[in-house]
Amino acid sequence: MHSNWRGSQDWVNQGLRLTTGSNDACKLYDAAVTQYAGWYDDDSLGGMEGTLNKLREADPNFVMGQVVRNGLELLGTGRNTKLDTALRDDVNKMIELSRSNPEVTLREQRHATALGCWAAGEIEHATAVWENILVEYPHDVLALKFAHDTYFYLGNSYQIRDSIARVLPHWKPTTPLYGYVLGMHSFGLEETNLYPEAETVARKALSINPRDAWATHTLCHVMEMTGRQHEGIYMLEKTDQYWQRCGMLACHNFWHWALYYIEIGDYDMALSIFDQEVSVRASKSGAMLDVVDVCSLLYRLQMEGVDVRDRWDRVFSVCKSHLHDHIMAFNDLHILISCLGAAQENAVAELMQSIEEFIREGRGTNAEVTTHVGEKLFKAFIAYNDGDYAAAVDLVRPIRYKVVRIGGSHAQRDLVNLFLIQAAIKSTKPEHHKLARALLNERKLWKTNSPMTDRLLSKVMDLDAD
Repeated sequence: MHSNWRGSQDWVNQGLRLTTGSNDACKLYDAAVTQYAGWYDDDSLGGMEGTLNKLREADPNFVMGQVVRNGLELLGTGRNTKLDTALRDDVNKMIELSRSNPEVTLREQRHATALGCWAAGEIEHATAVWENILVEYPHDVLALKFAHDTYFYLGNSYQIRDSIARVLPHWKPTTPLYGYVLGMHSFGLEETNLYPEAETVARKALSINPRDAWATHTLCHVMEMTGRQHEGIYMLEKTDQYWQRCGMLACHNFWHWALYYIEIGDYDMALSIFDQEVSVRASKSGAMLDVVDVCSLLYRLQMEGVDVRDRWDRVFSVCKSHLHDHIMAFNDLHILISCLGAAQENAVAELMQSIEEFIREGRGTNAEVTTHVGEKLFKAFIAYNDGDYAAAVDLVRPIRYKVVRIGGSHAQRDLVNLFLIQAAIKSTKPEHHKLARALLNERKLWKTNSPMTDRLLSKVMDLDAD
């Protein structure tokens, strides 16, 4: 792992002066940003948590030290500053410090402002601030990574790609973290359906650093979307000694691994990955990316008719503290799924009441998305759970092409596509059976090698025969 951390003068030489009198703080900031870019924990520093603690000790008033700490909390944990007073106080302190110290640079002030926007629910405004930083400072990898991850969470595929493309010519192979930037670029290419180009760039990134879990993640997506399940399984098996070290992303890559097995109908292997890796890692980390993965994976297995027994109880125990977050509609959907799966009727009622209050009183990006897309989607999943499959179809079909607004990647949102197909098959309405067949015809065209699609088509054919 990388360990030659940049000191104060190194940051000045790169045009990114840091306002702190502590050279150690500058080096620890680099260590934190590098671990974040690489999705890993450096054990020699006590991982990301140990690094952030050391960074705060080196200079408690270092604005960018507070920016990286608060940013990781806001983007990674799903914590809501309206509910979490400690986090709200930390964000406010950071903003005040950035404004009160005359030596703090405009770039650093903008970083604090962006996180203030995020904390207030104005997530798209936050990305605009980061983009303004990047126009002037294309090597600001923290602004680049915060924007990249936020576009991913928002489902903004073209912004994922173009944000990196705008700065990439400024990055040279000798620039620190260049390989990680290539890995981010590859994911943007994949999310805009440029699969050959994405694979080429991802493999280039991995040739620079085989431990680049995000570039490996791009290959997972490419192979998922192009129907190369067995190749994906082989790739993850042969490279697990590299990407498993990246604990912040390993759970998600295991999720992709399990999806390949679900696709080919090997449910035992998918359940094994769920039990041994995804469930364990999500319970341990509590990271929102892991939380949504554990919900999604179990629900997909359940839709395939797999008896998941009491696994939902453990999943709900991980999710129950997030009933009132409402940071992303995508997250809220998965929290709802956990409540439904565990048959927690009171939690479902509490969540939906909280959603209704959020729609009435909330402000910002997710309030708008939840109002126009999320609420209908939530009601559809509740209807499906109650056995009213026709209602589920009628709720989702009109918003199908708006679901992208809830966030997540194409592969993650495919849960909703599969949900609509399953609901249409189970509906008692013949016109919904025809819809299921039409949706499967569509699915077969863009993913020709899909054993799951073939299985579902057989189900629809059986309905026609009846």
